[in-house]
Amino acid sequence: MKGANNYTTNRRNVLRYTAGASTIGLASLAGCIGDADDDDGNGNGNGNGNGNGNGADADELTITLSQFPDTIDPLDHITGDYFDIYDHIYEPLFDFVPGEGIFPRVAEDWEPQDNGTTEVYLREDVSFHNGDELTAEDVAWTINRTVDPDIGVQSPIGTFGLGSITGADAVDDTTVAINYNASAGLAEFEFGNYARAMNRQWAIDNYDAENEAISGADPEDFNGTGPYQVVDFVSGEEIVVEAFDDYWGDEPPFETVTFNSSGESSSRVAALETGEADVTMNILPEDVNTVQDADGVDIRNITSFRTIFCPMKNTVAPFDSQDFRQAMNYAVDNEAIVDEILSGFGEPTSQPVAPGINGYNPDLEPYELDIGRAESLVEDSGYGGAEITLSAPQGRYLNDAAIGERVADMIDQLDNVSCDVDIVDFPVVSDANQAGVDPDEFDIPFYMIGWGTITGDTDYGVQGFFTIPDNPARTFDDEELSDAILETQQIDDVEERTAALQDVNAMAREKAPFVFLHTQESIYGAESSLEWEPREDETIYVWEMSR
Repeated sequence: MKGANNYTTNRRNVLRYTAGASTIGLASLAGCIGDADDDDGNGNGNGNGNGNGNGADADELTITLSQFPDTIDPLDHITGDYFDIYDHIYEPLFDFVPGEGIFPRVAEDWEPQDNGTTEVYLREDVSFHNGDELTAEDVAWTINRTVDPDIGVQSPIGTFGLGSITGADAVDDTTVAINYNASAGLAEFEFGNYARAMNRQWAIDNYDAENEAISGADPEDFNGTGPYQVVDFVSGEEIVVEAFDDYWGDEPPFETVTFNSSGESSSRVAALETGEADVTMNILPEDVNTVQDADGVDIRNITSFRTIFCPMKNTVAPFDSQDFRQAMNYAVDNEAIVDEILSGFGEPTSQPVAPGINGYNPDLEPYELDIGRAESLVEDSGYGGAEITLSAPQGRYLNDAAIGERVADMIDQLDNVSCDVDIVDFPVVSDANQAGVDPDEFDIPFYMIGWGTITGDTDYGVQGFFTIPDNPARTFDDEELSDAILETQQIDDVEERTAALQDVNAMAREKAPFVFLHTQESIYGAESSLEWEPREDETIYVWEMSR
């Protein structure tokens, strides 16, 4: 498909700076820590009779997600489910293929200028859904809105995913100069995954200054350049999109696509079984057999780029001891968690990022269960008899509450540590993760959370957690680790930078800022006649599907 899969016709730019690096991936916000599940309990789609191959309309598709956007602003989130909807409306400038890199889409070409700037050259035939032509000024303003809090229509997500990008300028109608303070290779990882375009004047006109948000409740309140435009919108429940007649690329594979959500795996499975959904995500391992036994639907699964782990804030006791933090890792049997709680849908991990991410270190082995060593390290730390609590979310990740309970129970089996578990709503651990390392700012020093490395580069998986300058939200305070990460950001040579990132991951394993758990499996249910394979980056694109 021209546009959505434009990379098939022009690969000359792929991996200009990332060629030779290890496999690259994207966890499109999917990867990042998101908002709490929007559990409205309906999970029933729109009742249009799609799915199961029984009378399904070849021109219609229904996708049931686990969360529904609580904003209409495409730059007001870092949540995978939101991107799965909005990328069809506000399309990315580049096509990203996990393991291969970025390819032309709205951006036809791009070229570093050797001065902390890359020029991006846009297509000339791209229009917004309201009829306005896309210009370089729109793209530059969109990037500036994300990284500059004084732009006037600020993006609440801040610089997530664009950490090295300092701004952008329109050189002419179709040329954007993107400026950054790191290596061109790191910048390409970032803007190649996060760059999307809004209509500058339209966004300013629709900005609600009182609430500091772009908001609305009508289909006309959406205006992107993507292959689909919004035709029906029920806030918090459903978005219906139809193929955009003036789309610059090929006609998308389905005329109408409906997106809805349910926070319960069982409800998503029921929607799939009854034909009210054609695709649904985050099937729990215990529901896999139900889908496999149903007629006309099947399971599609792949190991994702999302890691699950338990940060330990080292500015408070007992987590200020490396011996104690390592002991917590030796106390946890990750093989048993994957086998018994996840039914094998996952892999124990040894470092902050998943296999397939640039800079992943294949030489690092996961911590193995060793109770004797764990108890000895606790004594060496001077914190024998410590009493700690692990806070774990419920309903955000695969069997997260059960995993949190098992982790706490395993630690509690140590003779010299007592560990309780506190099962909480996801926003509680999300807030704890963003509270930083100042003890006056947080109440929860030990919690379970997940992170998807959105840009496909280790930097995104470590800098927010570990770098010190200008980062009050870091979860770990260690100058050696922080300096090592910052040094990698300035390395231009691809192979040298990859090796340096592998060293960062090895250092992180040794310092044990987390209890490292596992990489999460992405488990989807799909109507059997649907041609589609899931991606490692958790992204769902309709243009990769067909009947």
